[in-house]
Amino acid sequence: MFEPTLIIAGAALIGLVIVAGTLLRAWHDWIEFKRRQLEHDAPVPEDTGSAMGAARIELADLRERIKKLEAIASGVDL
Repeated sequence: MFEPTLIIAGAALIGLVIVAGTLLRAWHDWIEFKRRQLEHDAPVPEDTGSAMGAARIELADLRERIKKLEAIASGVDL
């Protein structure tokens, strides 16, 4: 009635679909787990005033370095 090759191919196809579905579900659950982990471990925003102060200090330092480089380029000793 049915050839053994057809039965084996059908069983293999059904097995492949089951394994693929299981792996897809596991992937989805893993992504959801990582999303929850990132939400849980997210840092609490701190006062931005300290960050602004640090940025201003860094900008002032960069401006000073640029002035020194321009002085070196023009041949002026500091």
